[in-house]
Amino acid sequence: MSAPASSDLSAIVENIVATMAQETHRGKVASYIPGLACVPVNKFGIAIVMADGTVHLGGDALEPFSIQSISKVFALTLALGKVGDQLWRRVGREPSGNPFNSIMQLEAEHGIPRNPFINAGAIVVADVNLAGHMPREAIGEMLRFVHYLAGDESIVIEEDIARGEAETGFRNIALANYMRAFGNLHHPADLVLGCYFHQCALAMSCQQLAMAGRYLMLDGMLPGSGRVVNARRARRINALMLTCGHYDASGDFAFRVGIPGKSGVGGGILAVVPGVASIAVWSPGLNENGNSALGTRALEMLSEATGWSVFSAR
Repeated sequence: MSAPASSDLSAIVENIVATMAQETHRGKVASYIPGLACVPVNKFGIAIVMADGTVHLGGDALEPFSIQSISKVFALTLALGKVGDQLWRRVGREPSGNPFNSIMQLEAEHGIPRNPFINAGAIVVADVNLAGHMPREAIGEMLRFVHYLAGDESIVIEEDIARGEAETGFRNIALANYMRAFGNLHHPADLVLGCYFHQCALAMSCQQLAMAGRYLMLDGMLPGSGRVVNARRARRINALMLTCGHYDASGDFAFRVGIPGKSGVGGGILAVVPGVASIAVWSPGLNENGNSALGTRALEMLSEATGWSVFSAR
């Protein structure tokens, strides 16, 4: 899969930013999470980091936002480094077909979440990452890992966001306790949830997020730093992003965009074109499935303009 000339890509980014500025149906911010309700819905940013290291920015690409569920990609990478394929005994690899915070499937499937990108699966992943640590240590490990991936130690966890989620995340509390009852959570639910809420409260800009996704673009290699995961694992994480990264709209995202991606209710999406580009978009207004409305449209425009769909022969 080839990349357009740098000047062409700059023009594509400029066109996307201009088009998004004219959009009137921008979705609704995640008002159920304190701290996100006040984010202006008119924000839009895009960052593209190419395999050769060139960077293309547009709109509010340098403004930090709460990455929320995009953090599940980095948490999964850490957990696979700790326990390898043993993780799949506790978490599935299938699309859920249900909202990200659904509890319905857990009873029928004996406390085993469908995949690591719905909330229940991410809570199990947090349980794996907590093993052998106090919560503060596990949270610190996650933050240092993201610093390493992005090459930027200015990235922080927003404590007020994490605290707000802990105070209002009753569905996540229910999910954790339900899985604990099935024996699929090995630590006290409140400790696991503390780790989970803090990883979701990572604040990153589009540029930082696109930089952090480079290892998934380059078969597990991080430019200038070495190997993060092997090529097989990078491909499999990308596969999960494509099939499960947008909750019950994952099939529609694959149909419209055709690029592995992971969304978050902060309005961000991390997308990966293997061998070509790591992309981050942000617009806080969400569609009915909890994914960024403008971010999804922007990635569809980008895929059409560049031919970057993984299903394309271009």
